[in-house]
Amino acid sequence: MEPIVAIKDCNIYIEKHLVLSDVNFEIHKNEFVYLIGKTGTGKSSLLKTLYGELPMTEGSGNVAEFDLRKLKRKQVPFLRRKLGIVFQDFQLLTDRSVAENLIFVMKATGWKDKVEMKNRIEEVLDMVGLATKGFKMPYELSGGEQQRVAIARALINDPVLILADEPTGNLDPETSENILKLLHDISKSDRSVLMATHDYAQMSKYGNRTLRCEDGKVIDSKASEMQSDQTD
Repeated sequence: MEPIVAIKDCNIYIEKHLVLSDVNFEIHKNEFVYLIGKTGTGKSSLLKTLYGELPMTEGSGNVAEFDLRKLKRKQVPFLRRKLGIVFQDFQLLTDRSVAENLIFVMKATGWKDKVEMKNRIEEVLDMVGLATKGFKMPYELSGGEQQRVAIARALINDPVLILADEPTGNLDPETSENILKLLHDISKSDRSVLMATHDYAQMSKYGNRTLRCEDGKVIDSKASEMQSDQTD
């Protein structure tokens, strides 16, 4: 089965500054993978490369059937329709209801049929446990509920890959665990999740594969396990 993400011999730059070198990993359907590392080690740069914010100029990369080396600026919105991106700070429109936040994204990505839009909004809100909250304004919701709206927004276009950048960073431990479980459940529905996190305490509960950014490299625990098996 073709991987959803395949990165090979990739060097990642911010302008002319080399951030990560010789990056190699794959992510397959139904995988839940943690992206870890200290602040400033390149986690966000790696995510930005995967969703087309930073250009890939060396090595090869394929995400959701898009060739990152050949990706043109006008193709980036089409790549992002195959992805769901979740940020730490929710990035909700504060002057619009939950449903209107979702409608904004849908209109921006080409949805036109109002009945289909209404049905899809109901589906994704139900998926994240907010079936009755579509009329609420963001300020009426808890932090955990706002992050669930952000995840619903990420699911709108039925993405094959969710990229979550510190999605529990602003949440208390119990709420963080609920969000983590939700993302893990999502990864079992023919999608993958790559989640950047500092919350090492929660990691052992859901999945154990990690990509660790360290000293300009990305260390894949899966590759390390395979090497260990071969030497045993």
